Amino acid sequence: MLIIKILIGLLGLGVVVFVHELGHFLAARLVGIEVEAFSIGWGNPILKKKIGAVEYRIGMFPLGGYCKMRGENEFQEAYEQRQQAIAPVKGTFFGVSPWRRILVSFAGPFFNLIFAVLALSVIWGAGFEVNTLENRIVLASSISPEEQYPADEANLKTGDRIIQINDQPVVTYQDIQEIIAVNPDKDLSIKVDREGTVLPLSVRPQLDKRTGAGKIGVYFWADPVVASVSPGSPAAIGGIQKGDRILQINGTDLPYTVALLPIIRTQPPILSVRFEREGQVKDTELILSYTDDGGTELGINYQVVNYHTPQLSPLGALVKGTEETWKTFVISIRSLALLFKGIDLTQAVSGPVRITYMMGNVATEGFGESVGTGFRSMASFLSLISIALCVMNLLPLPILDGGMMMLFMIEWIKRKPLNPRAIYVFQTVGVVLIVGLMAFAVFGDILYLVHR
Repeated sequence: MLIIKILIGLLGLGVVVFVHELGHFLAARLVGIEVEAFSIGWGNPILKKKIGAVEYRIGMFPLGGYCKMRGENEFQEAYEQRQQAIAPVKGTFFGVSPWRRILVSFAGPFFNLIFAVLALSVIWGAGFEVNTLENRIVLASSISPEEQYPADEANLKTGDRIIQINDQPVVTYQDIQEIIAVNPDKDLSIKVDREGTVLPLSVRPQLDKRTGAGKIGVYFWADPVVASVSPGSPAAIGGIQKGDRILQINGTDLPYTVALLPIIRTQPPILSVRFEREGQVKDTELILSYTDDGGTELGINYQVVNYHTPQLSPLGALVKGTEETWKTFVISIRSLALLFKGIDLTQAVSGPVRITYMMGNVATEGFGESVGTGFRSMASFLSLISIALCVMNLLPLPILDGGMMMLFMIEWIKRKPLNPRAIYVFQTVGVVLIVGLMAFAVFGDILYLVHR
């Protein structure tokens, strides 16, 4: 299964990279720059074919890709020959005007945005089902009384239903998560339904330095009614069945499912379970085993809320896809600022290994439910990665598209060719930065996989 996840992840990354490099390729051809090679993957090509003046390649290492344009490294030759400017040659990268080079640099990230819009438009056009939970909450302090959270300071109570945040209607627990996560350290006005009375409150999510997301200290409320039991699990062996309502575990009442957490933390070898089935109270025992990190799997799945989005018209889907892409783009930009607020970078910064694993994991879990869910999950994740790639490449850092655009913009404004030495130093610094960032990200990826 791990091999399948990796292969699917590599395929997904290949699609995103292909779209990015296709943008550079088409823009280069449009402005008159000759393309020498177009490759998916790095390293020696395992497959290649020349069509016209372009050699199309598939590299040995499928993490990345490139579009090799004629003359794009002429700055290095000019620097080594101590020239003061790069001699413009027709058909080369530096042989066209600065604004054309800016267009070529921008086309890669722009194509990633277009891909995200199209992928999300297809998803919203087809409609999809979301399995989530109600907007009813359980305070984390009800599970861990020794800790206090923003939800406690806001006077939220276990059992409250959050029905509105900053004038946005809240229907499911997923709505709560999405809004809270992107608003750390911001005051939010909320409305809660407490036993039929609507109360206006205010909460300020705190920054979770492990994930970079906002949190207020709440869990979802889910009634402990069994929706299904995994075959061969402790619950199945113990005789638990669909429709059973768990009443007590080891003598502790279970009004909601997360009340099980403090019990599991003590890692008892046996759970004494009292449950109700068709009006009759029964007792059983579940024999447990634990992983190295203290986790266990009872094999009980609880009831969820199935929310199905409506199918939209092609125009409506395109509008929604554009809105979702823009929202994710803005959130990605804001998230960059969190990197300087002391968050755990090994958790917040994902490298190619982790992205590949996560993409494959999302896809395989989706296909495990249905083919449609698998494709939707894959397309949704690909759109997210595509937007992230766009944002990263637009940063004004050396060697990235944004850095090159900044250089060419300076050249355009000054109306004077850039000194080859300046470009060489700029690019060298960029290589060092990118290699260092990749090494750090891969190190974080390894820690992530080891912990899993």
